[in-house]
Amino acid sequence: MSIPFIDLKTQYRRVAAEVGRGIGAVLESGAYINGPEVARLEERLAGYCGTRHAVGCASGTDALMMALMALSVGPGDAVFCPPFTFMATAEVVALLGATPVFVDVDPATCNMDPAQLEKAVRAVRAADASLHPLPLHAGPLKPKAVIPVDLFGLLADYSAILPVAAEHGLFVIEDAAQAFGATQDMAGTTRRAGSFGQIACTSFFPAKPLGCYGDGGMCFTDDPDLLELLRSIRVHGQGADKYQNVRLGITGRLDTMQAAVLLAKFEIFEDEVRLRQDVARRYAELLGPLPGLTLPVVPGGNLSVYAQYCIMAESTGMRQELLERLGKAGVPSSIYYPVPLHLQPAFANLGYRPGSMPVSEAVAARIFSIPMHPYLTAEVQREIALALAG
Repeated sequence: MSIPFIDLKTQYRRVAAEVGRGIGAVLESGAYINGPEVARLEERLAGYCGTRHAVGCASGTDALMMALMALSVGPGDAVFCPPFTFMATAEVVALLGATPVFVDVDPATCNMDPAQLEKAVRAVRAADASLHPLPLHAGPLKPKAVIPVDLFGLLADYSAILPVAAEHGLFVIEDAAQAFGATQDMAGTTRRAGSFGQIACTSFFPAKPLGCYGDGGMCFTDDPDLLELLRSIRVHGQGADKYQNVRLGITGRLDTMQAAVLLAKFEIFEDEVRLRQDVARRYAELLGPLPGLTLPVVPGGNLSVYAQYCIMAESTGMRQELLERLGKAGVPSSIYYPVPLHLQPAFANLGYRPGSMPVSEAVAARIFSIPMHPYLTAEVQREIALALAG
């Protein structure tokens, strides 16, 4: 049995006609850049997330870059990031000359630990690494922003993170690249991914819960001033027209054809989120009885969109054994993420050492992912469970 890790082919058969019509309309119009589909997508997704504005862009990485630029993040600024995430989260911070300050994660959810965030901010303010591990940096750092990551489809703990940010005057940039469609109950209100912080960012990479057929991303905000900044930064810092450049920017536009694809796929998105819940429930029933496995934790009041289905083995050795079993059975697997960012060679200049982020390091040594998508059948899930059981 051939088992795809993420089944985009089955999904395509479901949306092929609508995707074809959308792409055909773009080809017919010739409006390949900033065509009407982009504005239509921005309006629909902003409404879905519960924000006033959205700005489509070329990738989730560009979305993060644009957000930081709009908030004037630069040299001397400390931006607090989890180390257990994809490179882009902290990479954009360093590219702008700011300094990533890594904050360890919660051992159950793998999202940023709000208690550690509080310690990290106080450590930066006091320039005291005894309060929390700090990066090497010449001169004082100013706490400027925090980028909570909604990891594997689960929203970060915003009920705890937002008050810490408010107390210390930090901007919040939500990295919702893996969690578009996820929800969290706060003070009696259900809020969606994309609605937290001054600016929220997401990715439409094909493997994401809502993905296009190339690269794409989006920023969300309620602030009209930030909206104008994001629109300007997206196109080389343009002002009144494209030949007036009032600030530095990037080429960050979302292709019109990708917007057309996303409009077609968004029509089935809520049903796919429901199907992902069914798949996760079946996994819990099948894998829950197996010894030595810790399944994904979804705290009360949250709905995860399960961008990945990540399991923790009780040891690195057990993980290797399980991965070998899966491989022999023809079941694809992956490890998100084998090396936390604070130990990546690209951030060696920050001087973090093994043991400085103990939870992230322990999780990285034990975690692995198995197939997860809306079209995973109960039969295939039973095959996967049998492979893991040995």
